[in-house]
Amino acid sequence: MKVEIIEDPTDPRIADYRAAREGQLRRHDGLFLAEGRLVIRRLLEASRFRTRSLLSTRRALDDLLDLLSARGAPRVYEVSTETIRAIVGFKFHRGCLALGERGPSTAARELVAPAGPRIVVALDELADPDNVGAVFRNAAAFGAAGVLLSPGCADPLYRKAIRVSMGATLSTPFARAEWADGLAALRGAGYTLVALTPDPGAHTIDAVVARGVPSRRLALIVGAEGAGLSQESRAAADLQVRIPMAPSADSLNVATACGIALHRLAVDVGSGIMSGGCS
Repeated sequence: MKVEIIEDPTDPRIADYRAAREGQLRRHDGLFLAEGRLVIRRLLEASRFRTRSLLSTRRALDDLLDLLSARGAPRVYEVSTETIRAIVGFKFHRGCLALGERGPSTAARELVAPAGPRIVVALDELADPDNVGAVFRNAAAFGAAGVLLSPGCADPLYRKAIRVSMGATLSTPFARAEWADGLAALRGAGYTLVALTPDPGAHTIDAVVARGVPSRRLALIVGAEGAGLSQESRAAADLQVRIPMAPSADSLNVATACGIALHRLAVDVGSGIMSGGCS
């Protein structure tokens, strides 16, 4: 594996890193930026995305050498801590950055098609990348087969979303679709649509699980904080469920609520989900 030493922050070989504003990368080059050892390990391991290059301090590079050697290394640039800070334009403590290539997008029907017990998370206009990243982390933890996003959702490959997800956006399949089309794809593939809501008139998730979930193919629909579920999601849902809370609380963070619901539903849907058989 060849490691190229970079001493000048203006070196043309690392121009993409200097211009690493997410909108610019996405629009012009189909690239995304990952940061930190753990996340970059996930990127190198991901079969869906190709790693274009790695920019790293020596210390961080030593922690990644085993995987770089095993996977066939991309272009690797070694820099000092001072140089990497000059390149990114702020105090950067994670030691390494990588550029990944987005590749072709997945269609909603492709995401939801595989047979068997499955849970898919459907995100209805979650525009906050922190929440999107946290939902992906929970989805991976509780064996969700994938995440379907409406057009207004934050990009799962936004740097902050990747970081908050601990790299789960790189390993959990996802697709973006016009919402009517996405909901129709779920319905056509035999999913029961379960909408998560704080509405006091909804069934409690405890009662639903006690009766037995209505299907072994579930889509958990989650709305944005504040706005909640769209009318489209409410109309499409077969069932609306809520998580019981103390009387003094009116809502949960969307990612927290999603994690609780996924855990309760995944246990009941099938053992293969929690053991990772559907991921």
